[in-house]
Amino acid sequence: MHHVRAVLAGARVSGIDTVPLLQEAQIPPLLLGDDRARITPAQFARLFRALYRVTQDEFLGLSSVPSRPGTFAMMCYAALGCPDLGAAVERSAAFYGLFPGGPELALEVEGGQARFTVRNDFARDEERFLTECVLAIWHRLSSWLIGRRIPLAHASFAYPAPPHEAEYEILFDCPVRFGEARTGAAVAFDAHWLTAPLVRDEAALDAMLRRAPFDLLSRPAYGTTVAEQVRRTLTQALRSSPRLPELGEVAGRLAVSPATLRRRLRQEGTSFQQLKDHVRRDAAIAGLAESGEPIAELAARLGFSEDTAFHRAFRRWTGTTPGAYRVASGSPEA
Repeated sequence: MHHVRAVLAGARVSGIDTVPLLQEAQIPPLLLGDDRARITPAQFARLFRALYRVTQDEFLGLSSVPSRPGTFAMMCYAALGCPDLGAAVERSAAFYGLFPGGPELALEVEGGQARFTVRNDFARDEERFLTECVLAIWHRLSSWLIGRRIPLAHASFAYPAPPHEAEYEILFDCPVRFGEARTGAAVAFDAHWLTAPLVRDEAALDAMLRRAPFDLLSRPAYGTTVAEQVRRTLTQALRSSPRLPELGEVAGRLAVSPATLRRRLRQEGTSFQQLKDHVRRDAAIAGLAESGEPIAELAARLGFSEDTAFHRAFRRWTGTTPGAYRVASGSPEA
């Protein structure tokens, strides 16, 4: 919910009524006050599109100077003509440097490690949503341009860790540092990736831009952390059976012992039970928001033996009941 509030900030400052936008995205406005509440990627994409339409600004009103629609696309076309990723990143940084109020981007290479930085804060972006989006989109766009995912060594931020800091490792799929001495936000990676040739052509870019920036903002299924591998295994299992596999079964699929799996998840700051809860929570929210499936059937499909157990769990996850969430989101009542 933090991200929902943050992406709406620019529209609010501009005097735009955000309630109709939330309703269009099928996001219950009452959920904005509950930090535990979550929404689906589809709901967030609808909200992003609605904001883009009403603001006519690729920065969504979060910068003092708007970015006209089409600016990001022209940057991509300019970068596409470069021989390798390093040249493309430098050209992208120079391109946005032509526009006041835009991101101040920099690429530094030292000791075999490259560091891509968003140096400035945006005037209306108190939650730093736009700064973090620029960083995430740059990484995923760069990986797309060379046809291979670029592993990040770490992501670093000059500001203190926020209450939702656990979301950052999911967003960037790497260790995250807060309170860094350097200004801005940055990601670090092996400098050899800068020599990788670009493998996309204009036809592929046209297709990607029709889905941008929503595909670039959605969480990629990289599967490089143990937690992400477990999450993906559980999500796939839930699509075919209400019984989620036990820790031993998942450990076997990942070719490790149960004790090793527990230890690695603990090192990543989570547990098998937490991941099971998260997978069921996200499936429950998607089922309530995007379908008319009866709540009793949804509870059974997610492995709950009784409706009351599902209601208790959903309230613990989101602060509201399944029925209230469905009514508020405008999803069809079954």
